[in-house]
Amino acid sequence: MVQVMLVEDDPRLADLVTEYLAGYEFKVDVVSRGDEALQRFKAKPADIVVLDLMLPGLDGMEVARQLREISEVPILVMTAREDSYDEVSLLEQGADDFINKPVQPRVLLARLRALLRRVATKGDPELLTFGSLTIAISDRSVTWRGEQCLLSNTEYKLLLTLAESAGTVLSRDALLRKMRGIEFDGMDRSIDNSISKLRRKFDDTDSEKIKTVWGEGYLFSPSAWN
Repeated sequence: MVQVMLVEDDPRLADLVTEYLAGYEFKVDVVSRGDEALQRFKAKPADIVVLDLMLPGLDGMEVARQLREISEVPILVMTAREDSYDEVSLLEQGADDFINKPVQPRVLLARLRALLRRVATKGDPELLTFGSLTIAISDRSVTWRGEQCLLSNTEYKLLLTLAESAGTVLSRDALLRKMRGIEFDGMDRSIDNSISKLRRKFDDTDSEKIKTVWGEGYLFSPSAWN
């Protein structure tokens, strides 16, 4: 589960974001003051920070600057301002992205996923790393807990397709389209069979790494590969 630190002094917005993200593999830790956010992060680092710009104690721009001095954590800033100067300043202070208020939860979710994917490929666009799992796109190799993992062509394509959309539910139809360019006919069980094989190879007996979302499809959990 992805750990989010939400720095927001509006309790209604904080509750809305927390409740919405909880349904998509995100655990939210809410902090209402800028100065407290820095202390909290040092004590309990998060996977990603969502930061309001107008905060008591310390404004969001300064929080972003100080966070960036101690960590490469992705920072998404929420702002009610529509000023290009502020946007440039935010990026210069270390923020990775920003979103305007009023915040639409679905847009926020999409931005968070995009940042997490960017972090997963940072430094080498041909390498995906999630905890102890590494997928090298260049030579189609997969390393799990320091050892090479032998996968069939279908298993590799499925794992890569899921990993490239980490945190997003993909239907059987979407998976087949991405992997083979064909539609799901309602009878093809190849995706389900390959998912079962991947779970066995990656010790996923509880289906925590590759989750089944009933009625929707499968979800690659980016934080479960330890």
